Amino acid sequence: MSEKVLAPLAGNIWQVHVKAGDTVEEDDDLLIIEALKMENIIYAPCSGKVIEVKVQKGDQVDEDAVLVLIEPSDD
Repeated sequence: MSEKVLAPLAGNIWQVHVKAGDTVEEDDDLLIIEALKMENIIYAPCSGKVIEVKVQKGDQVDEDAVLVLIEPSDD
């Protein structure tokens, strides 16, 4: 089952650091959301493979929007 990475707050996608197929480690930077003039780094909640990135730079997202899907590794 995929791990959903959710937006912790509403804002604009400032940067996207991953793409589908990338392998990530827990706590790797996935993307940055800009909200209230502050950059908020979104980290990987687990190690695994990025299945889908549902946002791109410049998108506006609501709180709890799904940003990235990660297939956890079997470690």
